[in-house]
Amino acid sequence: MFILASHTVPSSTQKQRISDYACGIFEQLPSRKGVKKAIKKGTVQLNGQVVETGRWVQPGDVITLVDLEETPPKSYDYVLKVVYEDDYMAVINKPAGVKVSGNQFRTVVNMLPQNVKPSPAPDALKWPKPVHRLDVPTSGLLMIAKTAQTHMNLGQQLEQKTIQKTYHAIVQGTPQEAQGHIREAIEGQVSHSEYTLLQTVRSLQNDTVSLVRLSPHTGRTHQLRIHMAHLGHPIIGDTEYGETGNTLLHKGLFLAATSLELAHPILNTPLNINIDIPHKFKSLLERETRRWDKFKNNEA
Repeated sequence: MFILASHTVPSSTQKQRISDYACGIFEQLPSRKGVKKAIKKGTVQLNGQVVETGRWVQPGDVITLVDLEETPPKSYDYVLKVVYEDDYMAVINKPAGVKVSGNQFRTVVNMLPQNVKPSPAPDALKWPKPVHRLDVPTSGLLMIAKTAQTHMNLGQQLEQKTIQKTYHAIVQGTPQEAQGHIREAIEGQVSHSEYTLLQTVRSLQNDTVSLVRLSPHTGRTHQLRIHMAHLGHPIIGDTEYGETGNTLLHKGLFLAATSLELAHPILNTPLNINIDIPHKFKSLLERETRRWDKFKNNEA
């Protein structure tokens, strides 16, 4: 067992049950359902002890997220694109449609040992571990810890919201404002996203579709997808929050994590990691433009 992340309850905190309080304090557990499952499993602990979901938290209490898993991952043969790697951490480009972890065989966790080199550090993990999560249909940058100190430090940076994440998406329609903030609560939790409009093209099916840059300031489950749908501009390919019958079949979700800005967990130097938007984004914008131009030319 080792500690993945730790949180000290501030002195100003009002009386709450741990199942409510712990929702969102760890990047890996953004929902109440996930928190309750982790408490029952024993991976969320209070002051170093396993607790029940109804336990009250008090100022000064220490809530830890621990790893109890002792079974090594089953090797899944898949070549991941490693965008950055050193002795302490790595960043991979997660493919769309692949779970980060879970009971399935085809997960990032099972792909990592054959794609990421072992760490020579004294506190090297037995196998590399993802530090945060991406939704199954979302592609893009995912941080991987190779040492215990790295996992702890990156977890602290995530909790303190000092890691800047940037996503790109293609959405239906055109947001009214070129830039904006969305502060729609999710599961009763404060949630904040920011968007910037980058490009709009005409579309036969949606009138327009737009490329946007998105920045989540909180880390709720499906936050960007929910917020863009709430704004009236759901992400193309979103079968859960988009308009029924108005999603592209077999094209997946047009949402990708494209940039990370953080402090290196060991060296404490700035680390900026970026990837291009997926090729399918550019193809969709070009295809929508061609179809619109063809239709207008035929109409003329």
